[in-house]
Amino acid sequence: MNEVTDQLAFEKEQWQQGVELVAGVDEVGRGCLFGDVVAAAVILPRGCVIEGIDDSKKLTEKKREQLFQYITETAVAYHITAIPAKVIDQINIKQAARLAMKLAVEGLSEQPKHILVDAETLELPQPQQAIIKGDARSQSIGAASILAKVTRDRLCQTDWHERFPQYELAKHKGYATKLHNEMILQHGPSPMHRKTFLRKLLGDQLDSAWENMSLKYSD
Repeated sequence: MNEVTDQLAFEKEQWQQGVELVAGVDEVGRGCLFGDVVAAAVILPRGCVIEGIDDSKKLTEKKREQLFQYITETAVAYHITAIPAKVIDQINIKQAARLAMKLAVEGLSEQPKHILVDAETLELPQPQQAIIKGDARSQSIGAASILAKVTRDRLCQTDWHERFPQYELAKHKGYATKLHNEMILQHGPSPMHRKTFLRKLLGDQLDSAWENMSLKYSD
């Protein structure tokens, strides 16, 4: 049995019971200091085998882009959604990630009869399985991981980078790298930084930095 076939074990279990519409769901950006947490839900056709799907973080950018195109062209249905930093600060990142995944499922043009989720349980009526390291173990979850990762990376490289070039988001994608931390300390936080995540980095400087940010972007 090869690796791709192993990745279909959870899907096959449902297909064999007559459940045709099985959705994989995942999110990316949970650990970032900046920007939205992005989630995707994907329903692939029964028996579909896509070579190369894995945890999106393990793939090269070129490979993710290739797979993104193939997945979106092949899927029975897919939907991508995002929860902004302001909401993350209000409800915490775990709840924001779960909300993003829930909305991704609800946005599908075809509603699944069974849901495979990467290590989470969602407030949805359908039967679901929370699979540890699901993005590497389930082709459907891996596909969702790729759609979410590519979408978020594109935002970092285009829209968000153009809006806030001083943070060099295209390089670090909003994660807490040395460069990103230095840029935050130099320029202060932006409206899209997660205030609750910056408390540890900025400490007592956070309130004054946030006040300065509010004045800077008030126009």
